[in-house]
Amino acid sequence: MAYNEFAYFYDEFNGEADYDALYAHIHAKLKEHGIHDGILADLGCGTGELTLMLTQAGYDMIGIDQSEEMLCVVRDKAEQLGLSGRLLLLRQDLLKLDLYGTIRGAVSTFDTFNHIPDLDTAIANAGFFMEKGGVFLFDMNTPYKHRNVLGDNAFTFEEEDAACVWRNHYDAANRRVEITVDIDYHETGEHFHEQFCEYTYDLDTIRTALEKVKQYTQLEG
Repeated sequence: MAYNEFAYFYDEFNGEADYDALYAHIHAKLKEHGIHDGILADLGCGTGELTLMLTQAGYDMIGIDQSEEMLCVVRDKAEQLGLSGRLLLLRQDLLKLDLYGTIRGAVSTFDTFNHIPDLDTAIANAGFFMEKGGVFLFDMNTPYKHRNVLGDNAFTFEEEDAACVWRNHYDAANRRVEITVDIDYHETGEHFHEQFCEYTYDLDTIRTALEKVKQYTQLEG
């Protein structure tokens, strides 16, 4: 899936995220594995907050997202920070990942891999481009969060020029959360509707997918 109009609300939706703490944790893990520089891929980079922090830390970042709208937000932020020439942005489906060479590591945050229906292929694709000794740091939503936190709840976000309603429906039979997003612009009356899913993976399934590519040192999640 790819966020479209919702890309412009994403930072507001994720407003409580502590990017400084996330960056500190990711950076420390990279250094623990001897990765102090070189090429890193941010798989599902979203609006690029972490991508840009790692760029500023001296890594050669590749930000990858399926949403052109998300990548537009990253480009704007990079330009404002004077980083436009220091990172590569690619619009790609992670199930069809095609990089131009190897990477020292990959990161993926805010449950990107829950949005992918074929976990084995997505992880294998990341592993395929990884240099020996590379590390993949990622997080995923748990089955508990899908059932009990997202569940059948709805969330509303109000901005000066628009309102956004995020609705969830947990489909236990198919082990996924069905999500709809509705955005209404106050001044123009425009309405945008998006829908997508998050897929539920238990820890054993995730470990098995990682073991198949033998490209990890420890599980981060």
